[in-house]
Amino acid sequence: MIRTKSGAASLSIASNAILIVLKIAAGAITGSIAIITEAIHSSIDLLASVIALFSVRKADEPPDREHPYGHQRMENLAAAIEGMLILVGAGIIIYEATRRLVTGAEIQDLGVGIAVIAFSMVANVAVSTFLYGRARKLDSAALAGDAAHLSTDAVTSLGVLIGLALVEITGEPAFDAIAALCVAAAIVWAGLRILTRSGQVLIDEAPPPDELDLIEAAISAERSRTPEIAGYHKLRARRAGARRYIDLHVQFRSGTTLEHAHALAHRLRDSIEAELPGSDVLIHVEPEGSLKPPDELEAPLRHG
Repeated sequence: MIRTKSGAASLSIASNAILIVLKIAAGAITGSIAIITEAIHSSIDLLASVIALFSVRKADEPPDREHPYGHQRMENLAAAIEGMLILVGAGIIIYEATRRLVTGAEIQDLGVGIAVIAFSMVANVAVSTFLYGRARKLDSAALAGDAAHLSTDAVTSLGVLIGLALVEITGEPAFDAIAALCVAAAIVWAGLRILTRSGQVLIDEAPPPDELDLIEAAISAERSRTPEIAGYHKLRARRAGARRYIDLHVQFRSGTTLEHAHALAHRLRDSIEAELPGSDVLIHVEPEGSLKPPDELEAPLRHG
């Protein structure tokens, strides 16, 4: 059973390499631009898988002098690169498919192409399903991006399969180029989605609402059983790979010693980290008299 990020990324690399060889051979035999575009798509996926493998290994490295917060964002950067590669591949496919549609092309031995694309579709469904499961389990942006590539590949393979079947039934080779253009459209959508998601993390966008709810629930629960806590403000959070970085200012009532406030702050930190595993919480301790303006006090993170 493959349990690590590196193992899952390696499986994706092996799968893509095999499918590329099969698709190139089938494209050469049939002359189908749709199959050739599938080979290009898989080649981009292979490169993306290699990037994902490198990024997950780098992200797992401990913090160092140059990267005191660790290397988690390597996964998000890798996902952004994968998204850009997808868009480049889509541009190549659109150009070649349009040229074939205008000039025409001869398609032959479609049985071989149909068999290869059908096998590719089944293989990509199986591998992408596995990678999605590993990405959720390990909270890996790189594996999620890799899984998105392969699931898109499965969908585009279905489109190519339909196009080849129409060529076989009608004898009209234009359906081959049309199928390739449909593949390109699906690839563009997937690339833009991956770029958007990775970009949100790279520009320090706040975590999703459900995670913010967990943070605020942990704070509320701790306040209800800790009368020394007068309030909190400047609650902020950001994502970096599988990590969540959270910081806030907590005010303690007059008379609370620094030692006691420090201990209570650690307890609050532990409560938040228990609710949101993989988080790093920093709490700034303040006396009650240093409260900020009322509109800033306890302002929910999602409202700024």
